[in-house]
Amino acid sequence: MRKAEISRKTSETDIMIELNLEGKGIANITTGIGFFDHMLTAFTKHGNFDLTVKATGDLIVDDHHLIEDTGIVLGQVISKALGEKAGIARFGEARIPMDEALATVALDLGGRSYMVMDADFRAPKVGEFSTQMVEHFFEAVAQNSKMNLHAHVYGENDHHKIEALFKAVAYALRRAVVVEGEGIKSTKGVL
Repeated sequence: MRKAEISRKTSETDIMIELNLEGKGIANITTGIGFFDHMLTAFTKHGNFDLTVKATGDLIVDDHHLIEDTGIVLGQVISKALGEKAGIARFGEARIPMDEALATVALDLGGRSYMVMDADFRAPKVGEFSTQMVEHFFEAVAQNSKMNLHAHVYGENDHHKIEALFKAVAYALRRAVVVEGEGIKSTKGVL
């Protein structure tokens, strides 16, 4: 089973994440930010992973530290669950619509972190979730999982755009982690 658990505690946050890449889409998410819980649950369901996130933080300040640190730990747990990445497809992509919004994502688990995101939001928040944290969250995931992530979304409704992005990243990641062979998919011999 490709699964891992990581905990990270700082003076600002306390995060525990458990991920099973061979899951059934079961989510157990508690962050204190309702919309973020909803997005991580959608990520879990559409990635067909099992994901537990127990996160607390200094929400009295704002949502920045909690969302960023959750992204850090999620990236680390993805990397740990993948191990040496033997046999994985490595690349994944998805185009996910949600009403008027459309998210397009391509990613590579090749060991080099980089992120390009094209996403504009109209409102500063959806619920208690700051829209500027979307890019920051995925940047933390990409850096800590050593993922190359390209994402684009357009639409009118910020909720739809953000949800389409989370679902598209999940679907692309699900495709990339599929074991389809035995060796490392790289001319270098390592990922």
